Amino acid sequence: MITYSIPVPGLGIVPVTLTEAGPADGPVTLLLHGGAGPQSVLDFGARLAEERGARVLTPVHPGFGGTPRPEALHTIGGLARLYASLLDELDVSEVGVIGNSIGGWIAAELATLGSARIDRVALVGAVGLEVPGYTPVDFFSLPLSEVADYSYHEPDKFRIDPSSFTPEQQAIGAANRAALATYGGAEMVDPALGGRLGAVKVPVLVISGESDRIAPPDLGRAFAAAIPGARFQLLTETGHLPQLETPDALSAALAAFDKETAAHDA
Repeated sequence: MITYSIPVPGLGIVPVTLTEAGPADGPVTLLLHGGAGPQSVLDFGARLAEERGARVLTPVHPGFGGTPRPEALHTIGGLARLYASLLDELDVSEVGVIGNSIGGWIAAELATLGSARIDRVALVGAVGLEVPGYTPVDFFSLPLSEVADYSYHEPDKFRIDPSSFTPEQQAIGAANRAALATYGGAEMVDPALGGRLGAVKVPVLVISGESDRIAPPDLGRAFAAAIPGARFQLLTETGHLPQLETPDALSAALAAFDKETAAHDA
């Protein structure tokens, strides 16, 4: 893992801890984790690096995983500006962005910024969009033992026993939930996001799991409807975390999307 000090307009210098996988000269993918933390996407990032020869950048959102969070950085929009500045600092181009859960929310906000460095965006189980008639799950009221019921098609395969956690794991988990609440707020929505999505100009794929109860498919369809030219894809027998539950299906969907955007660019 590498820590960069990134100058971000309006935020000052922000430290970002980053895992890189794949060849340094490979096509760049920015992989953004959700509330489950960076461990929920690292194996999938390694898979993308191996299968596609991609250079996969997986940052830890400041405040997650025991990392520091500057007081000035406390919104999803701030995280989006941070990652736009990170891409500038690394001087990379034609970047594909993949975000899961709040990572999808960050990716959507990043797309609205219009960075010329970003080539395409995939929103996987994204949250954050306000939809009339839809009430988000009160995630913070859920006992950890019940989160799997909302997150997976087959929750018993992924259920975690909190009593098995070490004190260090308990501390990191508590810090992750605190960071999630700071960035997303209690309701995990931004009423103004939908109005900004109309400005997105890059190709966008919106992926939902049919059994996702954190970000149900209708929320994914609303994201796709709000973004010009976006395509919606439903993954069957899948919940909120397809990179863990059905990685083959997610990888295939992303590979097809890459081919679509490459053909469009050609």
